Amino acid sequence: DPAADWRLATGGSGVVDDLVRLPLPEAPLGHTEVRIAVRAAGLNFRDAMLALGMYPGEAELGTEAAGVVLATGDGVGGLAPGDRVMGLVSGGIGPVAVTDHRLLAPIPEGLGFAQAATVPAVFLTAYYALSDLADARPGQWLLVHSAAGGVGGAAIQLARHLGLHVFGTASPGKHRTVEAAGVPADRIGNSRDLSFAPAVRAATGGRGVDIVLNSLAGPFIDTSLELLVPGGRFVEMGKTDLRNAFRVRAEHGVHYRSFDLMEAGPDRIQEMLADLVALFRAGVLTPLPVTAWPVTQAPQALRHLSLARHTGKVALTVPRPLDPAGTTLITGAYGGVGRIVARHLA
Repeated sequence: DPAADWRLATGGSGVVDDLVRLPLPEAPLGHTEVRIAVRAAGLNFRDAMLALGMYPGEAELGTEAAGVVLATGDGVGGLAPGDRVMGLVSGGIGPVAVTDHRLLAPIPEGLGFAQAATVPAVFLTAYYALSDLADARPGQWLLVHSAAGGVGGAAIQLARHLGLHVFGTASPGKHRTVEAAGVPADRIGNSRDLSFAPAVRAATGGRGVDIVLNSLAGPFIDTSLELLVPGGRFVEMGKTDLRNAFRVRAEHGVHYRSFDLMEAGPDRIQEMLADLVALFRAGVLTPLPVTAWPVTQAPQALRHLSLARHTGKVALTVPRPLDPAGTTLITGAYGGVGRIVARHLA
């Protein structure tokens, strides 16, 4: 029922088809909260892990969304009902969601809801990783693993803006995608084996890289650590193979940092969102390729995501609910189906 408020959640069985719609009772808004009518929600690999029962810890399905402001709390300034916004919205897969106003920003002109919904998580993650954690500087070398994915694609764009040299890895079938993003062919390696290591050495003249933005595991981490220059920074986005930062420092002479975006805090996220919106408006950044699915096909979208068949981002579109004060035209209203529909809407 598109007129009722609900949010999509996992059923808990670890099967991607086991999704449920949980009722979402309307509650008074907090001082800093905003209620939005969701038009699209971005999906991330974390959501696929949640659906499959593989995510370490508790979390709600859905991280980011775009839509229209319905109402604001007493302490919210700069946003008003009717504004088109995008941002971090936990559990935001459904017709209505609530989030802190500092986690929202106006949708840049020219972006549709599906595009806007897939911007916040990956661009904020890449921004925070490169600017805040890695302290990236012009002229440095960056190794981006899974460069054809969401964070990888965002990192390539931000690295270009920051004046970094980029080497990216991806599965062979996605190398053209990485090249189309602006990475030269001789700076693209295979993310399915360790052959990227000599390619990185060759591209950097044997020097190695200053920063690694990682999402891989096992020997890929060990090999990547060996590619860092002394004092380099290994920034870990993954959750499945975390290392001890002190041991990494002792054995490799580099800095190791795993992170979660929300550790930045709402005030810093607000600052980063404002910077990103300005860069989109200036044409420095552009949306990643988006594959959009209706929310009714969420299991198919999550399965597609879990198999890493996509490039860029995946989004779910949420239908706009009927306006109770509006007018609905029913063609064939005297037929059997037409009468049922008319009776339902009356």
